[in-house]
Amino acid sequence: MDIPQIQLVLGGAASGKSHFAENLVIQTGRPRRYIATAEAWDDEMKTKIAAHKVQRGPDWITCEEPLDMISAIGASEPNEIILLDCVTMWLTNLMLAKLNIDQQSKAFINTLKKSPCPIILVSNEVGHGIVPDNPMSRKFVKYQGAINQSLADVAAQVFFITAGIPQCLKRPT
Repeated sequence: MDIPQIQLVLGGAASGKSHFAENLVIQTGRPRRYIATAEAWDDEMKTKIAAHKVQRGPDWITCEEPLDMISAIGASEPNEIILLDCVTMWLTNLMLAKLNIDQQSKAFINTLKKSPCPIILVSNEVGHGIVPDNPMSRKFVKYQGAINQSLADVAAQVFFITAGIPQCLKRPT
């Protein structure tokens, strides 16, 4: 099976994007590495993270890394496939840590291009709603849109998930 080096799965909240991406990974038959960017800030997130782990099952190597994607991706093996879920939480973590988003995004894109194995990225499309009413939210939407565009540019394949239904926006050439 010829696997695109970088694939991007976009969608709104609870659209089915993570489930779709997990199935893409499973179909490859490769050893699976899951890079989780979410942090368990409260009981709801703890429950959600635990449910995702149970859903994935024991056949996944899980790396919980909220900020350092370069090290997390670099720790993978060439025979594996990575699922990074999700870019949106990573961006949130960068903003909360007050890190340089442009610098971090460029380093992330360069790391993806050099990944030792194929990688599937999950990210939220946040630009379909109304313009947020506060500066921080507008800044977040701006950064999320920019990183999604950069990821779509370097990805060989891009999907958009709506109500669990995938639409292929970009195919490998």
